[in-house]
Amino acid sequence: MACSPDFVRYVADQCAGAGEIKVRKMFGDCALYVDGKLFALVCDDALYVKPTAPGRALLPTVDLRPPYLGAKPHFFIENVDDRAFLASLVRATRSALPG
Repeated sequence: MACSPDFVRYVADQCAGAGEIKVRKMFGDCALYVDGKLFALVCDDALYVKPTAPGRALLPTVDLRPPYLGAKPHFFIENVDDRAFLASLVRATRSALPG
């Protein structure tokens, strides 16, 4: 199942407080970048954030799931409605990514 463009745009807008968010289509799903760094995938209308220690520290409960068959587990983020939380999670994740 591919991602709904409306859901992808909503998630990108919710993360916008963390920096410049870009979306790139990828095999029917989408990759999310903040300030040029890949930080998350949106697959089947669900958000999966790259696992990092700073990101883990912000999560009330850690739910690791692969975004697609054969992928490494990512943080599964069920609640994408809390804009402030998502922005802080993206900032924390970005701080731990190389480059």
